[in-house]
Amino acid sequence: MSDVVVIGSLSLDMVFCVPYRPARGETIKATSYETFVGGKGNNQALAAAKAGAKTAMIGRVGNDQHADVIVKTLESAGVDASLVSRDPEVGTGLANIYIDPNGDNSIVIATRSNERLSTENIDHARSIIENSKIVVLQLEVPLDTVTYAAMAAKAAMKTVLLNPAPAPAEGKLPTALFKLVDILVPNESEATLMTGIEVSSKESALKAAAILQQAGACQVLITLGGNGVAGLDSSGNEVFVPAFKVEVKDTTAAGDAFVGALSARLSAGDKLEDALRYANAAGGLATTKMGAAASLPFREQIEELFQTCKT
Repeated sequence: MSDVVVIGSLSLDMVFCVPYRPARGETIKATSYETFVGGKGNNQALAAAKAGAKTAMIGRVGNDQHADVIVKTLESAGVDASLVSRDPEVGTGLANIYIDPNGDNSIVIATRSNERLSTENIDHARSIIENSKIVVLQLEVPLDTVTYAAMAAKAAMKTVLLNPAPAPAEGKLPTALFKLVDILVPNESEATLMTGIEVSSKESALKAAAILQQAGACQVLITLGGNGVAGLDSSGNEVFVPAFKVEVKDTTAAGDAFVGALSARLSAGDKLEDALRYANAAGGLATTKMGAAASLPFREQIEELFQTCKT
């Protein structure tokens, strides 16, 4: 039995550190290059497991060496990867990540096997969904599969958390999916695209959260990077938790660390504000190291930050 089930993407990340992010038509020289396992689904599953939750991953990889590395990384973190299927025809997903000296990034993804995660894969995983507490979704796999997975989770009366990343085309999510979401966790740019409100502060985040809640999401929590997280709980009450101050090196997977840790603590029965504080610590710590999976903190590290830092 897994408390947290993550359904989503898995990929190999190719990370280029650059003096600045290139403009259109420009070629620049990277200062360094490394590869890491990644994909938002992979990152969130690893983050939840490292934060202490019994976690399972449902996804699709290719039948290649990249897949071997991804599955071994999941298993070494204690994630149940038995429902990660291998596609015999399409390779494992890939991502090119460009990181500037401020730690900000630009990402280009090739979905490949992730694009073939199907409703049949979800049907095959129904028993593990039915025995979970919270089901975590993103948008790097087909939208029909995401919606179907949310329906399966709600039919089993499980909490559905959706991280709408990458942001949906034209900012639109199907109404049917919106109404299945218990917890919606967009970042500033995703919330901006989905509402038309320029989200850059607590105040603008609360306005955007109100629109998203009216669209059907039960709770809306908008991550604001170094400004923390703001949103509305299921009763429409304002929620705001400031960020921990850390030295930022790479923001890749910070949002995934937040989602994974939030899911872990909610599945353990924490109150929302306590879970958000914990998730903020995890997200902050993820920015202090390079890479995606490599930067995701363990429970002991998160708890140590509580003891040494005050928000």
